[in-house]
Formats: sequence, structure tokens, C-alpha cells
Amino acid sequence: MSGKTGRRRTPGAAFKRAAGAGAFSLTAVILFQLALPQAAHADEWRDKQYWLADYGITEAWKTSQGEGVKVAVIDTGIDTSHPDLAGAVTGGADVSGAGDPAGARGLGVNPEHGTLVATLLAGRGHTAEADKGGDKEEDKEKDKDKEAEEYSGPGNGPDGIMGVAPKAEVLSVSAWIGGSNPGGIPIDDQLPNAVRWAVDSGAKVINMSLGSSSTSWPESWDEAFLYAEQNDVVIVAAAGNRGIGMTQVGAPATIPGVLTVAGLDRQGRASWDSSSEGISIGVAAPAENLVGGLPGGPSRYAEWSGTSAAAPLVSGVAALIRSAYPELTAAQVINRIITTAKDSGAPGRDTLYGYGIVDAAAALNADVPAVAGNPLGTIEEWIRIHRRGEAPAAEAPAPAPGQSLPDIPEPKVPEAADPRAGNDPLPAGLVLGFGGLILLVGAGGAVAVLRVKRSGRAGTPDAGPAAENEAREDDLDHPATPASQR
Repeated sequence: MSGKTGRRRTPGAAFKRAAGAGAFSLTAVILFQLALPQAAHADEWRDKQYWLADYGITEAWKTSQGEGVKVAVIDTGIDTSHPDLAGAVTGGADVSGAGDPAGARGLGVNPEHGTLVATLLAGRGHTAEADKGGDKEEDKEKDKDKEAEEYSGPGNGPDGIMGVAPKAEVLSVSAWIGGSNPGGIPIDDQLPNAVRWAVDSGAKVINMSLGSSSTSWPESWDEAFLYAEQNDVVIVAAAGNRGIGMTQVGAPATIPGVLTVAGLDRQGRASWDSSSEGISIGVAAPAENLVGGLPGGPSRYAEWSGTSAAAPLVSGVAALIRSAYPELTAAQVINRIITTAKDSGAPGRDTLYGYGIVDAAAALNADVPAVAGNPLGTIEEWIRIHRRGEAPAAEAPAPAPGQSLPDIPEPKVPEAADPRAGNDPLPAGLVLGFGGLILLVGAGGAVAVLRVKRSGRAGTPDAGPAAENEAREDDLDHPATPASQR
């Protein structure tokens, strides 16, 4: 292939459509897969990264580039040999039982997905000399050093993909997403194991560019996401795409406290194909006409779309904030991102844009008041209410000055039923039974009063046909009230 770009169109349904409740898929579609010859320069790909300037990322780099922050990418595995990821991936693991122990090999139906995500999040670019073949090794190194000295921008060079956080460290956690896992570990076990490993390995941000067709999640996930919450980790998840059948946001993007990312088209509007809709959406980011790196050799890239690509852009912004303000909690990081987002769609938060469109520069540089808790909720509170059946504690009013509260014993609260045990017909039966009893008593009383009234009229000496007609008209003015229908 000399002088020409090799282009291979992949099937439109490259990422399998989620099928059935709880089915998992990757929330992206590769539009074109392009294999460039090794001698070609990749600067054309840098020029295609419109989001770097349009969404305040290049401006945010003046404050932070993600130094010292570890970001875990829970995905299909990352090709660490890609030139744009040189030095970026500092650790990894496999939770599928079928992958590379360091998470350095793509898995499943779409093994390239993890590398695409990682380059958008923390790609460092490269020098053109890194692509050259045929030259002596020492000559290539000299050329690389010379070009690197002349380059004054972020990352390792002017060519290739530059991620949002080019100085962040990436942890690759490979999982088998979609299809039958030859490692035998179900996805319901892989994902919580991946979250725990990421937390234990020092990740301050976790990116999950995957989704389920179900809004709910297995109870086995509760403790893992609670563990991340208690260890002050920001979790960013993709909202999903209509184009692959995910019309509504699915787990893990529905978990309280998770920052869910919706997708925008090239004009900055909610994407029809590359985003879904839901009340858990926190912020929106570009999801169409994006480019990323592919595994399998140097200078391989793809154009792709989906919230799989939008999520790492927001994860990168979270890494920039955590680097610039290491004292901020995960809740405060999320709060900075959503409160500085540009409102779009319906005023305030809505189901397409969440709080608005991400603005990296504002998220880094705006004066944002601190918050005590995560504005997107907490998994801890959700577990307490929905898994354990505990009602949220009501705050008692404070007594007036000088007033003492009476010593009243606490009432005994009956233990709540397990919500997983199904619907118990007894409470409904009791309610209906008492309701029926009240109706019967009321109806019986009405009949008795009517009989007394009629007998009184009948026993009156002057009662005649006119009195009898009056009694009948009185009955018509007050017909029996029909029972309400549900």
C-alpha cells in the first residue's frame, strides 16, 4: 500500500445491539476503520479534533493536563503499543478470565473499543518520526528527539490523537462485554470486580463506556459502587445510543452518584442516533464525527460515534479538575462539571442534555461554591431505602427557646418487607376489606334512615299521594354514590 490510504468499511452494526432485559453492549459505532501506511503522517487526525477548541479543552490545559491522576478505563482492553498512548498506560488487569493479565489486549466482539476510548481520554499524540520504517533505529531516535524539541504543545508530539487529559495515567481493566465469554465469568461479576480493582489501584476517576438495556442493576453491584463512593472516586458512564436500540439510559448510568454523559452531534445538538434519553443524564458532550486510535500497529485510526466516545471526554475533564484541585471531593468535582455546563434544551435539567453541555475551561476556572454532597445522589442512600426498605429519616423540628421536649418513648416501627420477595396480597386485601366494610355500614345506615323516613310519612294522618310523590322525588335527588374505579 504505497501512497494510498487503506479504507475498510465496517458493518453498520459493528457493536451488537443490546437484546433483552439486562443485555450489555458497547455504546458506540465505528463508522470507518482506516489503516494508514506506516510512513504516513497522522497530523490530519489532529486537525479533525474539533472538540479540543470548541469545548474549552485547549483553554483548560493552561490550568491542568491531568498530572498525577489515575483514570481507570473499564472496557475491552487497551493496546498499550499504540504510539499515541506511549507512557500513558501505567497498570491494568483482566476481570474476564479470557484476556491479558495486564488488560493490554482487546477482547470480545469489538476488541478495538478500549483503545479508542483511551486515546480520546488520555492520548498523548506522537512525532511523525515515530511512524517511519526502514531507517536505522539510531537515526529514528535522533529525528524523534529533534521533532520533540521543536514541539511546544501538550503530549508527546503534534501528530495523532490528543486526549482531554494528556498527562493523566491510565489503568486498563479488560472485560468481556457482549457475546459469550470464553472465560466463563458473567458480566454481572466482571463489572463490580473491575470497579473494586480500579479503586484499590488508586484510580480517582473511572470511565465506563458501556451500558445495559435495563435501568436496574444486580444487587451484587451495590457494594462495589458503594466502595467507590466511600473512597471518593468519580464514576463516569455513557448514556447509551438509540442507534443500537438503547432508547433509554441503562445501568450503570442509572446508578445514583454516577455522572452520566449524553451525546451531541457536530452542531452541538442532542444526537438522535448517538445518544439516549433519561432522567439520570448529568451532562452532554460531543458524540459524533469523533476520531480515535485503533490497536494493531502504528498510525491506525477510526472515525466513530456514540456516547462511548462522549464519556471519556468528560472523564478527561474530571481528571483535569482532580489534578488542578486535589483537595476537592468527588462530589465537588461532579458539581463543578454540571454547574458550569452550558444550559441547552428545556431550561434547567432535562432528559436530553442533563444540566447542559460540558465546558472544560469553565469547569476548571470558574468560581464554584463547594457542596457537601453529590448533587446526583448517592448509592449509599439508595441502598438504604430500596434494598433495606428503610424510609428516609424525617428531621424533627427544633424546640422553641426555653421549651423542653416531652419524654415520649420511640414507637416501634415494623420491619419493612424485602422488596425482592414480590407483592404481598395481604395488605391490599386488608385495605379492600376495611373499605368494603365501611361502604356496607354506610349503605346500611342510609337504608335504615330512608325506611324510617318513609314510615314516618306513611304514618302521618294527612299523608296522601302528594306526600308519597315527595318521598320518591327525595330519593331521586340523592341517588346512591357509585364506587370509584381504579
